[in-house]
Amino acid sequence: MNQCYGCTTCESADKPLEGFIQNLPFETSHHRVEGQSTKCGFGLQGVCCRLCSNGPCRITPEAPRGICGATADTIVARNFLRAVASGSGCYIHVVENTARNVKDVAKRKGEIKGVNTLNRLAETFGIDEPDIHLRAEKVADAVLADLYLPEYEKMKLVEKMAYAPRYENWEKLGILPGGAKSEVCHGVVKCSTNLNSDPVDMLKDCLKLGISTGIYGLTLTNLLNDIVLGEPAIRMAPVGLRVIDPDYINIMITGHQHSMFTYLQKRLTDEDVVKKAQAVGAKGFKLVGCTCVGQDLQLRGAHYEEIFDGHAGNNYTSEAVLATGAIDAVISEFNCTLPGIEPICDRLHIKQLCIDSVAKKANAELEEFDFENREQVTEEIIDKIVKSYTERRPNVEMRLMEDHGYDNTLTGVSEGSLKEFLGGNWKPLVDLIVSGDIKGVAGVVGCSNLTAGGHDVLTVELTKELIARDIIVLTAGCSSGGIENCGLMTPEAAKYAGPKLRAVCEKLGIPPVLNFGPCLAIGRLEIVATELAETIGVDLPQLPLVLSAAQWLEEQALADGCFGLALGLPLHLGLPPFVTGSGTAVKVLTEDMKELTGGQVIINPDAKESADILEQIILEKRAALQI
Repeated sequence: MNQCYGCTTCESADKPLEGFIQNLPFETSHHRVEGQSTKCGFGLQGVCCRLCSNGPCRITPEAPRGICGATADTIVARNFLRAVASGSGCYIHVVENTARNVKDVAKRKGEIKGVNTLNRLAETFGIDEPDIHLRAEKVADAVLADLYLPEYEKMKLVEKMAYAPRYENWEKLGILPGGAKSEVCHGVVKCSTNLNSDPVDMLKDCLKLGISTGIYGLTLTNLLNDIVLGEPAIRMAPVGLRVIDPDYINIMITGHQHSMFTYLQKRLTDEDVVKKAQAVGAKGFKLVGCTCVGQDLQLRGAHYEEIFDGHAGNNYTSEAVLATGAIDAVISEFNCTLPGIEPICDRLHIKQLCIDSVAKKANAELEEFDFENREQVTEEIIDKIVKSYTERRPNVEMRLMEDHGYDNTLTGVSEGSLKEFLGGNWKPLVDLIVSGDIKGVAGVVGCSNLTAGGHDVLTVELTKELIARDIIVLTAGCSSGGIENCGLMTPEAAKYAGPKLRAVCEKLGIPPVLNFGPCLAIGRLEIVATELAETIGVDLPQLPLVLSAAQWLEEQALADGCFGLALGLPLHLGLPPFVTGSGTAVKVLTEDMKELTGGQVIINPDAKESADILEQIILEKRAALQI
């Protein structure tokens, strides 16, 4: 294999990581950016259609219609709806499995760690059941029943979960979703060949999918996980490649479905299993976080200190994590698991296991998890990992980065733990916003990619610009992994904030960037926003609150974005979605949306310019509120 890849790596906001990757003797995604730098102009604009055998048709000034007669507006809207439907389907898959796990734990009389969250959901759903396990089962059943409704029957929990002014807006616009799984199917059908040709109608369907994605795939997934996995608790924790301890059998976990690890992570701490590790020379087992499931474990790390080493990094850090040589197995259960890890795993003899068939990797074994055979599957997984450790460790070189990352990163922030930190209500935060000590709130969320300036470059630089303007930043997603590995979630990062925000941070002992965890935790940010709006007595679009998915990556991010637009929030993107070939789509998303929901899409790849725009929006909202 080629031993010289250093000259072709993309830039990273994490300079130690960038140097480490440059010196690796094998190829990573960071090396492949240059080879893929030439992009298809038709694809970037979304004006390529390959839905039928007459095509692919590409719209140009000389050929403004496809063979069937479809215009750029129709083709772009179809492609966008198809992508949003796919992204929504991913999230609905996650919440379905999460609800099934809650139900399984309840039926088995298992441990309910998040009693407060369970009671909160039971009250919201109108469930009056004294038995705690029956209560949990009924909560899970309520979610599953909604997911399985037909498209023409509106989901019952949307009204119970949504902020009343938003629900009224959605009802007025006719975008209240039917059953979430059926809405995905409906969206896919709608954008098929020679069916819908109305771009505005299709974009409205994207908002419907955004609502079901946000309330179910995001918000309810988090809360259901809290029931069985434990509620987040604020604490300090290490992050970065420093968390990897070579004295243990290390398992890197990737994906989004923390609930699928519930039984395994408990089993790995049992005495008989620990002895299996000790018998082959290791101290025990450790889970190393990577991608969103790692963020989720970090969020609840107070409950799992015995098994969880810490969060190493985001999706585009995963290859570097494996390159240390100290990872003995990868267990994946969903997306953000790069195909590029496969040759590295092969070269370093790292066992690859998939526990959900939707995430089956080419070089991995499928050990499909289900709730009936979880004991058997778990034991098989453990034995395979022990075998991998014994066979590979004597034959691989260690490339540890013991100084990478930080020891004192604030984690465990959620709508519940933050409110508790503030004294049990939002008044202290509202008071700081009203006084101007905190100018506004920015949610910097979503993915990491390698093209918006490089690995986490735009995300980190935008975050620095925002906090320098006294705007506190709340993060969720792979963006969080990049920001924390660059040191912006330590209390010492207060020095990067503007004078007013810095004073607040130093008084409270907190960083100017608060980590809510995985991309799923965008739902937690929505809860915070809703409760702040309730406290002030305004609708969400009136809040001095902005969103940025600066380095959005994939279809799930588009579904997230549609939720943000449905909530009526300004949404900044560093790169445009593939819609720029349609004047109608661009106008609806960037202009007309303000009249429909209050939201808008803002596209800007420059950190300072983007921060200027977002700050101005916050100032305008402050003026309208007369604060």
